[in-house]
Amino acid sequence: MAARTVLGVDEAGRGPVLGPLIVGGFAMDEDRLEILRELGVRDSKELAPNDREEIYEQLGRYGRRETIALLPPEIDAAVARGALNQLEARAFGEMIGRMRPGRSYVDACDANAPRFGALVRRLSRWEGEVVSRHKADRDIRVVGAASIVAKVVRDRAMVALGKELGAEVGSGYQTDPVTIAFLKEHLPRAGERPYWLRASWRTTARLMAERSARTLDDFTP
Repeated sequence: MAARTVLGVDEAGRGPVLGPLIVGGFAMDEDRLEILRELGVRDSKELAPNDREEIYEQLGRYGRRETIALLPPEIDAAVARGALNQLEARAFGEMIGRMRPGRSYVDACDANAPRFGALVRRLSRWEGEVVSRHKADRDIRVVGAASIVAKVVRDRAMVALGKELGAEVGSGYQTDPVTIAFLKEHLPRAGERPYWLRASWRTTARLMAERSARTLDDFTP
């Protein structure tokens, strides 16, 4: 892409117990960034689902949308190494290397935003500038656009997962009663790790322990 292109990168789904983490990217010409304000772009968490969907479709008219999906087995492996931030940085770097903008703005997941930006730039293998900020999805519109891309694609992935499994899976978040009800009915047997479940999450361990306790109670004389 041209040197005048700017890219925003953000993620959706870092915390849920079900489903992928989606890294979203949105790139457009720097001279046209005012369009994002006109479209009502802001942090995806501040938008209703229907508004996110509408803006997502509009974004495709003015720039390039891209996503990278990180599945639960890969996330679990990173958590086991204490390297979830590094996994996210790798995906952010891959996004930048794929889009090749003049400047990238990324929403930092590391407590040290400059350190995160330096790692992302190194992993991107691209010479463009990388600006790493906390709350970038709130403060920088092109990152807000990326957050919308990531959130819409993740929401669609959860709907597709529910259809594939033939069950209501909800949002995948631990606070969602639909998700918890699904997990209680579909927890895997010990040693099984379905691709949709983050086995390393405390919620998974808690529900597995509760099921084991109920099973033991069934055999208590």
